[in-house]
Amino acid sequence: MFTGFTEGALDFLSGIRANNNKEWFEAHKQEYTEKVYEPLKELGEAIYAPYEGTELMYKVGRIYRDTNFPPYLHYRDVMWIYVRYPAWYWNKTPTLYFELSPEGAEYGFRIAKPDAAVMERFRAQISEDPEAFLGLMKQLTDSGLTIGGEEYKRTKKCEIPELAEYYRKKGLSVYERCEDAEILFSEKLTERIREVFRQTEPLNEMFHEIVEIEELAKAIEKENLSQPQKEEVKAPDVEFMW
Repeated sequence: MFTGFTEGALDFLSGIRANNNKEWFEAHKQEYTEKVYEPLKELGEAIYAPYEGTELMYKVGRIYRDTNFPPYLHYRDVMWIYVRYPAWYWNKTPTLYFELSPEGAEYGFRIAKPDAAVMERFRAQISEDPEAFLGLMKQLTDSGLTIGGEEYKRTKKCEIPELAEYYRKKGLSVYERCEDAEILFSEKLTERIREVFRQTEPLNEMFHEIVEIEELAKAIEKENLSQPQKEEVKAPDVEFMW
């Protein structure tokens, strides 16, 4: 049962950030297991509990970084849990996430690097019913959540001024940061994450539907391209004399 992280968890993550090497990690491996990984697993089970029996899955990250991708470090200094629909590319799909770093915790909704076509569909959808979308975002920001996400360098044309902020987004996140020891180091963290997940679920479902539609569209296009094309009847090349 998750009862909260400890100062030792943040100390370990600070340590691995400053000493990203096998020697330091091996000397502090027990700290990682007891103060970071085991509590993280317990928290993962607790925040996933409301979604059991649904199509959503969850995963708890390990500290070993994939060395096939930059920055080619051996270990993570930010640990994570995500709750999402099954997908091949996790950063292209909407995710309810939790992250623990030396600075504290962050949790909420994120779609980090969606395909450009997904964001194009997103812009079209919110333009069809801007009041509903803006009402949802107001509820989220009024409750203290922060809107983030990478932005395009070039501004996208938007005919509804209130949506301009979202037209600039290459990806979207809505989250809360927690540095409050009273929450971070207690079981209160579970309930707070669950509440933020509940608030941001409509965004997760919206983007899940958009991603599914885009995947279906791509599959249909691929199937059409693979179909043999009927040859058109061409006029004879030989000139006839009548």
